[in-house]
Amino acid sequence: MAMAFVRTGTLDAAAAVTPDAFIFTRSKLPWMVLPPEIPAFEIYYDMEALWPAESLARRAAALEG
Repeated sequence: MAMAFVRTGTLDAAAAVTPDAFIFTRSKLPWMVLPPEIPAFEIYYDMEALWPAESLARRAAALEG
């Protein structure tokens, strides 16, 4: 497997991980307040527009794996 996704809530120290963006916020509960300094998207986002070039290159290399 070249790549895996882990839900931060499953980590032993989940509070140590800061999100880069919030996705699928269209279905979030009304009482959930998102920090305004972190980008939020109703569905998904354009990775090409948001991710740094280095991250995109690592992802491409992993997928070619």
